[in-house]
Amino acid sequence: MSALPPPTTTPFSAADNPWIDVRTGGQYDQVGLRSLFLDAHRIDDLALPQPPAASALLRIAAAITARITGLDDPELTASQWNALRRSRLAKGRFDPDAVHTYFDQYVWDVFDPVRPWLQTPSLRTECDHSTGINAFVPGRPAGRNFAWFSPHGHHTAEPVPTAEALQILLIHHYYGRSGTGTPRTQDGTTGGKQTSGPLRSSVSFHPLGRTLHETLLAGVPAFTGDDQPPGADSCPWEVSTPPDSQATLHGPVTWPGRQLTGLSRHAILLVPGDDGTTVTDAYLTWATQEDKPITTDPYLAYRIIPETKKVDQRRIIHRADASRAWWRDLETLLLAPDEHGTQCRPAIFDTLNDLPEPLRRSLRIRVHGFDQDGQAVDHQWYTAITPPLLNWTQEHDPAKAQRIAECCREAEQAAQRLQTVAKKAWDTAMRSRRRTTPPPWVNKSLTRYWPKAETVFWQLLEEPDTPAPAAFAAAAAAALRETTEAARTRQTSAARAVAHAVQDLYRRSATPRKAA
Repeated sequence: MSALPPPTTTPFSAADNPWIDVRTGGQYDQVGLRSLFLDAHRIDDLALPQPPAASALLRIAAAITARITGLDDPELTASQWNALRRSRLAKGRFDPDAVHTYFDQYVWDVFDPVRPWLQTPSLRTECDHSTGINAFVPGRPAGRNFAWFSPHGHHTAEPVPTAEALQILLIHHYYGRSGTGTPRTQDGTTGGKQTSGPLRSSVSFHPLGRTLHETLLAGVPAFTGDDQPPGADSCPWEVSTPPDSQATLHGPVTWPGRQLTGLSRHAILLVPGDDGTTVTDAYLTWATQEDKPITTDPYLAYRIIPETKKVDQRRIIHRADASRAWWRDLETLLLAPDEHGTQCRPAIFDTLNDLPEPLRRSLRIRVHGFDQDGQAVDHQWYTAITPPLLNWTQEHDPAKAQRIAECCREAEQAAQRLQTVAKKAWDTAMRSRRRTTPPPWVNKSLTRYWPKAETVFWQLLEEPDTPAPAAFAAAAAAALRETTEAARTRQTSAARAVAHAVQDLYRRSATPRKAA
């Protein structure tokens, strides 16, 4: 296979060219990575339009934050690490000399012929054709897919601004699909099978401070291992040679660089336009054929399955669900780790209680979710911001944390009861035989229930003596009545079936719980 010469084009630096959307007050702007850190104390927040790109960037920024502040030293004790972070927060900004020293060390050019940032230049020769710009950009039809709601097609492959392409690059590295991709040849063997990105189908929880400076320092995960080889940890742009698929995932998942930035399963190469301001094509294929390493992401919540024999299947991530409101996960976020528990909050929460009091009291949590299937289908991405909630953690207010946990559980149990009685009422009223799909009353009732349940949830937090089961049962009953109003007006059988269902909701909510 003949080698294609690397393109000659105008440089585009991920460090110095603007590509990251930020917000300060009501003003929006774009900056490069260097300015992101130099001006972090003046920036309120990131403003990337695509939540998965923001979630990926926060991980990259956390690794860089650790580098320029010295928080990446695994020899520090927990108390020394917390003291150092407090001192960095007290300064109110990142040290400009440290920022410049870090960014001046490495190659950040997106179109560098030898070391393009976060890309694999050997794909020019290892792939016999590119993947195409439409396949690279989420939402565009590619291949034989129909262009239902998009002006793009096989003959209308419009270029993408480089700033946008960089954000999409991050999405593929962290949330990329599995299955068959563009074939890549190495050592005489050609293959196109690729595995999914490390964050696929996940929902991330990131601390959100009053400024980006606070956000980044609060978001640095602490070292929790026993030992780490000195000098072994590195981010992809910090190594001296281009990435090699045979060595991509060898060795332990070191902290923080490899843990946060070095677990991509995809190899990518962008093809620039003539002036470097656009990307006209892209190569997208597998980065490694090795098994995924066993590791825990500090921003993800996990479900624990201790009876599973396989070690790599004992921790299951909380999958992103675009229909699920963030408050339903408060039980997991606020309860302290329990060796006998089945839920595990994000590890980043274990470091937040040591923040200075003013910051801890004001700290919110940003939720970034990407609802995807396990392979190639992207359903919906979403984002949310919680109110300040660290004062509700079990470490600071055990009674409040337990009340929140109780309300979360009762809300879920009321939803399950509603699902059961709505199905039974439909079958009784319509004399319907059993079916595999839920009857219409089930999903419609649940859709009406969850907004009501959220209102009830916040009311119950202000009324600790109000019984939670009865309150959520009332919300479920109201949702069922609203859903079935027309049917109850027309059919006596429907009115009778719904009346029995409502009685069942209240009856079950009054049933005493067995002691755990």
